[in-house]
Amino acid sequence: MRLDKYLKVSRLIKRRTVANEACDAGRVLVNDKPAKASANVKTGDIIEIRFGTRTVRVEVLDVQETVRKEDAESLFRYL
Repeated sequence: MRLDKYLKVSRLIKRRTVANEACDAGRVLVNDKPAKASANVKTGDIIEIRFGTRTVRVEVLDVQETVRKEDAESLFRYL
């Protein structure tokens, strides 16, 4: 699955366009490398997102096309 879509589906970032902009600005790392929005995400990847002064690190546990809001947190684990 594309990185921008995964960020939206998992609700780490609310909208796909915002996820695209974050990737373009170099604020999203996958496995400690800057990633484009089109990068492929798979189970076991480590995603790091920088929101201003705050940094969020998560491990991808599952990749699904759609998921209910209540179940979105089951897709990743905070590190």
